[in-house]
Amino acid sequence: MRRTGKFALGLAATSLALGGCSGNATPSAAGTGSASPTPTNGPWVRVESGSPTATPSTGSTFSPRSALPAVSFLPTTGACGIAWPDNIGLVLIPMVITPISGGFKVDWPSKYGSYYRITAVPQGLVTGAQPEPTWQTVQAGANCTVSATITGLTSGAPYIIWLDAPDTPKGVEGTRSLYSGKSNVVKPL
Repeated sequence: MRRTGKFALGLAATSLALGGCSGNATPSAAGTGSASPTPTNGPWVRVESGSPTATPSTGSTFSPRSALPAVSFLPTTGACGIAWPDNIGLVLIPMVITPISGGFKVDWPSKYGSYYRITAVPQGLVTGAQPEPTWQTVQAGANCTVSATITGLTSGAPYIIWLDAPDTPKGVEGTRSLYSGKSNVVKPL
């Protein structure tokens, strides 16, 4: 019988615990408890209707003043139109070659000397000695890009463009800058 008493006591304690948590409690006679809290200053969340986009305020009359004078920029007429890569790791002067009718338009950076020599070497098979290429001298000018046009070539024939910078400057340690450029096989229009 002793076991039955413990079982009944445990069942009664469980019943009281579950009954207090069920939310069905009634206020006591003294009025010390309540089933749900009553808000004293209105709802817990205030909702106001409005626009999902912010309306700019025009009420401010603040205008900051700069302590610096007005800035004027230098003209950009000499700015490079081609972003040339740094010469770190390069062996040849980089060139941009555009085929034209019976020739090529060639552009390269002018930081390798005051004048250049350029030629188009034909790649067709020749019996005997290869003909000597005809070099064209091009002055560097003041811009950062040098341009040259090679004409009088056979349309559709294969050529390699060679570039030479004979007066390439030397660094303070005596090393030369890049002094030649070479294209892949290209064909004029």
